[in-house]
Amino acid sequence: MGASPKLEASRDLVGSERLDMFGNSEHRRYRSIARASKAVGTLSTILAGLIWLGSCASLSTVDSTVQSPVTINSPGITPPQDESEHARIVASYGGQYNDANAARAIARAVGRLVAASDDPTQSYRITLLNSQVVNAFALPSGNLYVTRGLLALANDTSEVAAVIAHEMAHVTAKHAVARQRRAEAAQELNKSVAGVLQDADQQRLALAATQVSLARFSQVQELEADAIGIKTLAKAGFDPFAASRFLSSMARYAEYRAQRPNASSSKPDFLSTHPSTPERIDFAIREAREVAAPGGAEQEREEYLSELDGMVFGDDPSEGFVRGHTFLHKSLGIQFSVPQGYNLENTSKAVLATDTAGTAMRFDGVAVAPETSLTDYLTSGWINGLDSQSIATSDVGEFEAATAKATADGWSFRIGVLRSGRTVYRFIFAVQNPVPQFDQAFVETFNSFHKLNPTESARLRPLHIRIHRVKSGEGIDQLAGLMQGIERRQETFRVLNGLDAQDTVEVGRLVKIVTDQ
Repeated sequence: MGASPKLEASRDLVGSERLDMFGNSEHRRYRSIARASKAVGTLSTILAGLIWLGSCASLSTVDSTVQSPVTINSPGITPPQDESEHARIVASYGGQYNDANAARAIARAVGRLVAASDDPTQSYRITLLNSQVVNAFALPSGNLYVTRGLLALANDTSEVAAVIAHEMAHVTAKHAVARQRRAEAAQELNKSVAGVLQDADQQRLALAATQVSLARFSQVQELEADAIGIKTLAKAGFDPFAASRFLSSMARYAEYRAQRPNASSSKPDFLSTHPSTPERIDFAIREAREVAAPGGAEQEREEYLSELDGMVFGDDPSEGFVRGHTFLHKSLGIQFSVPQGYNLENTSKAVLATDTAGTAMRFDGVAVAPETSLTDYLTSGWINGLDSQSIATSDVGEFEAATAKATADGWSFRIGVLRSGRTVYRFIFAVQNPVPQFDQAFVETFNSFHKLNPTESARLRPLHIRIHRVKSGEGIDQLAGLMQGIERRQETFRVLNGLDAQDTVEVGRLVKIVTDQ
């Protein structure tokens, strides 16, 4: 769990228009491949109606594995100034992440790409974000952002260069500015339509036509950025087929994420703001063939993977760890577990969980004065629809605790709070159609909360990417067996190393292993 207060992306990312690598307008909540299930998203929305989040206690602590922030400037050029929006983005993505080797992997590509771009005088500042989310995006000013999650998915320098070249293309083509102007014009048109057309059906048709026009406009921008980026790649001496290769890796990762237990499946939206991945892959291959033949340009696989060795993987150590169905926070010395059948996810806002029945859970912490009783805290006005008669006090292990029920907007809630000094930890379970298992899951999770003992704490280490050279006799099964601290080892190994289900690995090849060693 991250530093206080927990930041809502929809609130903190409002500002300058920006486009991410998936073509999404960032006036809306940012999207990424790594998304929580629909139930988690619903919980985030309904909690806004149930509670207001007061001043959160800081649940972030200094960890020796995370160093001071890093920002990479394009050589010899003054970085762009967009500090307020830059600060909001960095905060929303868990802060900046410093890894000298990872930064070197990015920097090695930046200078060549700037020189080969359509506008070599454009200034850029590339910031590495401390997030496991796979994403990259750009501000019109030239501020570019890459997450460590994206670096973990890439397998050579040319793939990272493909992402950066794509974002540079958004800047040089002024896509964000054009999209904002188009959106403003559409908004004015919608107002006019609503005022002129009396028939509600005609209004809906006219407004839908405007939305389709905007969606198509964004798709054109994405493909244009792909085309410009691929040409820039080739001009800079990188493999232009890296763009299609990385898009394929993102498609594998999206499928991998969708196959998580209880993950929601969502069909592509007709009004999606970016082309489908298969379409983009085919387009990228065609564009690459226009400028080069396959297999002849630089990829820098070994150099890149060597520099990736040791990078933090998954959760930021300062925000706690998810291990299967258990959340553990070493510095705070706490842990709890959700029942089997729940999918647990650590986010920058809270720890979230869902099950197949549509139950959603949120865990976070707030600062509460020691003289305020837990009963008084529960009745202090932050819970809408609270049933004050349901409040019950107890102890959970060594922690003073209290529970309550609430109903709001068609949802049933179970709320549990535990005191630890000036911090009150909160569990909130929500479901639309409560069944006996709902109360059972809440009680089981709430009562599982306890302090880490010294042995548990000593064994808890962050996950890192380690680079391993395949030895004779090592196949996928043996290599996946080297992974520690994660589930679905073989699937994770294939996704991280860009391997399809039928692919094998040859002796001498460098591969990525995830381990807590």
